[in-house]
Amino acid sequence: MKKTFPIEQLSFDEAAELAYFGAKILHPASIWPAQHFNIPVKLLNTMQPEAKGTIITEMPNGNGVKAIAAKDGIIAIKIKSSRMLLAYGFLRKIFEIFEKYRTPIDMITTSEVAVSITIDDQRHLDQILKELQPFGTVELDHHQAIVSIVGNEVAATPSILKKLFEALNEVPLRMISYGGSRHNISILVGGQHKEKTLQLLNKGLFNLE
Repeated sequence: MKKTFPIEQLSFDEAAELAYFGAKILHPASIWPAQHFNIPVKLLNTMQPEAKGTIITEMPNGNGVKAIAAKDGIIAIKIKSSRMLLAYGFLRKIFEIFEKYRTPIDMITTSEVAVSITIDDQRHLDQILKELQPFGTVELDHHQAIVSIVGNEVAATPSILKKLFEALNEVPLRMISYGGSRHNISILVGGQHKEKTLQLLNKGLFNLE
C-alpha cells in the first residue's frame, strides 16, 4: 500500500493479533513472554532510526481500528454433512485430524450442516483430505487471503462494523470470523481480491485514498 501511517502505541493483545495474521516484523511467539511479564516492547525502523517507532504495552491506546494485516497462501476447506445436525462430537473428530497432522487452523465458521476452516500449511493436505472424506462432501479453495482488522474493541463497536461492511460492498467474501476476539475481525477473500480489499478498507476505515 502506498499510503500508510505509523502506529504510536499498541496493546499486547492488538500486537499479538497483528503478528499472527501477517505483520512481518513480529513473530507471534515473541509477544507472549513480554506480555506475561508486562515488559514494554519498542519497535524501531533500522532504515529510519530517527523515527519514533511503536511502543507495545499492556494498556491499549483508546478504542478503534489500529491496523490491517493480510496473510497470503491460505487454503479454505469446507466439510458439508447432514450428520452435523444435532450431532455430538462431530467437530471434535474433524479437529483431531488436523491435530494428528500438526496443522494449525486459522479461521473457522460453522452452520447447522457445514463447517469451513482455513489453513496455511499444505504439507499434509492430501492425508487430511483423505481422512475428511468419510465425514461428508469436502470442498477446497486454494489461493485465498485472510485480511484482519485489528484494534481495541473493534468487534464490539457497531460503527466500525458498519464502515467495514460498507467498504467491502464490492468484494465477494468467502468467510467472516467475528466474535472470537474483541480486538480482531478477520475476513477471507480470494487472493485476487486482496489488494482491492486492502485499498477499500484503507479508504473506508482510515480515509486513505
